[in-house]
Amino acid sequence: MRQNVRDLESFYASRLGQAANNMVLRRLSTIWPELSGRDVLGYGYCYPFLTPYLTDAKRVILAMPGAMGALTQRSPRGVMTCLTETSALPFEDAQFDNVLVAHGVEEVVMVPELLQELWRITRPEGKIIVIASNRTGLWARSDRSPFGAGRPYSRSQLKSVLKNAGFIPTVWSGALYIPPWRFMTGKTVLNVTESCGETIWPGFSGLVLVEALKRLYAEPSGKLKEGIKRPVLTPKPIGSANRQ
Repeated sequence: MRQNVRDLESFYASRLGQAANNMVLRRLSTIWPELSGRDVLGYGYCYPFLTPYLTDAKRVILAMPGAMGALTQRSPRGVMTCLTETSALPFEDAQFDNVLVAHGVEEVVMVPELLQELWRITRPEGKIIVIASNRTGLWARSDRSPFGAGRPYSRSQLKSVLKNAGFIPTVWSGALYIPPWRFMTGKTVLNVTESCGETIWPGFSGLVLVEALKRLYAEPSGKLKEGIKRPVLTPKPIGSANRQ
């Protein structure tokens, strides 16, 4: 059963949730410093992470799965939330420049179908960021946060499902190196732990963030490049039938 939107809202209002939000924004802002004039979609529960972009983005829409429920959220353009189906998003092709997915893939049975739909509505050369629980991190093993629900992912698993949907992973990052304990959410502890974690044990973050690109043409593989560099020329023997 998918988490309820009210439970997610309550978590992000807590001290632990605020710490998680701040650490995700710390990494997200380095990948997407600004989204001025961009059409942006958030799938899952993305409001805490997209709030800093509401003023400058051209349009922000929050698509929430029907089983999760939806809260009315407003932007300068008005209400920006809607309920959606996983395999049939109510948007035309190539509508969005940037897509953020948070609390969106861990509890979905049809992940390939979801990512194919997100590929469909993303513009050519558009970018998607997926935030997912890291299967080697402590947050995926705790019931104190929503990141402990559903299926966690490794980097290789995220890379595989994104590539199968037609995306090209380009940037990897991690967040939440502290254990999911409230007494470790002080600003100093967070900053020191995150800085050390990124340098010393990047594979053990609580969350994995991956940015991927929608590209309409296929890049040549290594084998194809090698074949172009080294063409095989086979001479044909000249027959003797035409000799006088």
